[in-house]
Amino acid sequence: MPARDTAVALPGAVYFATHSPVWGGGRAFYDPDAPGVVWGRAYLVTSGQLRDIAAQEMYARPPGRRPDGADRPDPHGGALDLGAAVRSGRLRLGPGRYETLVCPGRWEGVPLLTLTAPWGVEDVAHTAPSPPYLRQIARGLYEAGRLSAPEIARYLASRPGAAGHWTPAQVLALLDPAGDPAADQAADQAADPAADPAGGPESR
Repeated sequence: MPARDTAVALPGAVYFATHSPVWGGGRAFYDPDAPGVVWGRAYLVTSGQLRDIAAQEMYARPPGRRPDGADRPDPHGGALDLGAAVRSGRLRLGPGRYETLVCPGRWEGVPLLTLTAPWGVEDVAHTAPSPPYLRQIARGLYEAGRLSAPEIARYLASRPGAAGHWTPAQVLALLDPAGDPAADQAADQAADPAADPAGGPESR
């Protein structure tokens, strides 16, 4: 389990592309070179836990991680050089999605690391995310505590891939599917662009 978590605002853009057979829609990717602001949730994990996360995302045992899970060099694999990613800001581990390690900054002195694709937001066709996938992201942002539900709904509905397929009201309904009367008022707020958080993260 992560020791801590926090809401973060990073430079760049989040977009949805490719197709996940598990979730049934587009996957979320991070482009640190694009203009804008990305709202996210960061988790404080160990290097070993990060290697496990990388393995899950790449459907393989990550470089530097032993089959028994011990956090020491694997003689049958290469080294997952986290320091290189921190120093250079980016480490490409392979050509596929979630095989590029990016360090967009630090939080309380601790490097922020995330996995994404080697391509950018303008280099790939966008794909709409499925309701369960978008709900998972929306709930994570809401639990992080920095943005309100209407702000999250407007933000996610404007991301490339979601834009044109999802409205703020539909995203908001994912956060409150029970049909609480209070959600109607929140949906009206979500549809009001004048209330965009922090002056409005980038929209494409």
